[in-house]
Amino acid sequence: MNSSAFAQDAPIPAEYSCNGRNVPPPLRWHNVPSGAESLALVVDDPDAPAGLYVHWVVSGIPPISGEIVDGVLPPTAVVSLNSGGKADYLGPCPPAGTGVHHYRFQLYALGTPSALAPTTPVPESTTTIAARSVAVATAVGVFGG
Repeated sequence: MNSSAFAQDAPIPAEYSCNGRNVPPPLRWHNVPSGAESLALVVDDPDAPAGLYVHWVVSGIPPISGEIVDGVLPPTAVVSLNSGGKADYLGPCPPAGTGVHHYRFQLYALGTPSALAPTTPVPESTTTIAARSVAVATAVGVFGG
C-alpha cells in the first residue's frame, strides 16, 4: 500500500490533517492475497501521549486492487468508531509540544469477512480485524513537530 501524497516515513501534507481539509490522503493497493475475503483499513498513531489513538477504521472493502481518493469509499465499506467516538476519519492532529507522530495506514487482508458496524468500538474493531487478518500492508507518514 502507498500514498501519492507522501512517501514512506515522510511528512503527511497539512491538507490531510485537522489543520487542513481533514480528509484521508489518497491510498492505493495491489497484489491482494488470493485467500482474502475482504479488506479492512486501520489508521492509528502509536505516538499519542495517552497511548495508541485510532483515527479511522474501515471494513468491508472488496478484496481487489483499489484505491481511496478524497475519502470516497466503496459502497460496501463500513466506517466504525475511532478513538474520538465518531464513525469518521480524523486526520493527524497531535497535541502541541508532543513532537513528531508516526501515522500508520494499515490495510489488512481478512480471511473471513468482517462484521463490523458503524457503532463498533475501537477495541472490538481492532481485535476482530487482527484475528481475521492473513496479511497486512502498511504505509507510514509523519506529522507534527
